[in-house]
Amino acid sequence: MKKVGIIMGSDSDLPVVKKATGVLDELGIPYEAHVYSAHRTPAEARAWSLNARKDGFGVIIAFAGMAAHLAGAIAANTTLPVIGVPCKSAAFDGMDALLSTVMMPSGIPVATVAVDGGKNAALLAAEILAVADEELADALDARRSAEAEAVLVKDEGIMSRLV
Repeated sequence: MKKVGIIMGSDSDLPVVKKATGVLDELGIPYEAHVYSAHRTPAEARAWSLNARKDGFGVIIAFAGMAAHLAGAIAANTTLPVIGVPCKSAAFDGMDALLSTVMMPSGIPVATVAVDGGKNAALLAAEILAVADEELADALDARRSAEAEAVLVKDEGIMSRLV
């Protein structure tokens, strides 16, 4: 199975990253995580992304706040799918990171999930890998079914809580 590359612009992004790694661990998807800044370590970020495919990665998740150029910087140097996760900051509550991540120029796509959306980023990465992995696709189907069943159980009990 291909690995998921996790790149965070700062270790302050770690709480959001852990939302993703928890899902990847549950699904048995291997990953590797690094701290590379688009602004402070651009050479290292570039070198890593240029080699990501040959190093066994199938998809990359990039976490960054504020200016949030990391996902775009990674995507500029690979044709692997890149998922950007904008992280909240004190200044604009994550809106700055969201806009920086989602507004990529034509020709350099970055899939973008919600602000602090580490869980959905991991699920999207899993769905991308599952295109070529039937066992993983089955695990994702089972997860969706279990989540649907949990909602239906709550539905069955809601009237008793309203009366």
